Amino acid sequence: MYYVYVLQSDVDGSLYVGYSNDLKRRLVEHNTGANRSTKHKTPFQLVYYEAYRNRADAKFRESQLKRHANGWKELRKRIAGSIHDEVVRGP
Repeated sequence: MYYVYVLQSDVDGSLYVGYSNDLKRRLVEHNTGANRSTKHKTPFQLVYYEAYRNRADAKFRESQLKRHANGWKELRKRIAGSIHDEVVRGP
């Protein structure tokens, strides 16, 4: 299985879209700073994912979300209850 996922940074509330064939491993990589493009925004929470049988389908969907504003806007509407607009800080 391949997964398209959306992560939200606990630091600034920003969202990140990616795809992977191992969602748990990928989330650990993001949260340990192994990904250069997201290491300055750790930690992350998984707020949404979609599963695909085919790598090409997952990659295409990720591309749609990253490159087409309407797809991204519609997804944000669909998951509005799962994402938080305010940054959640520790006690």
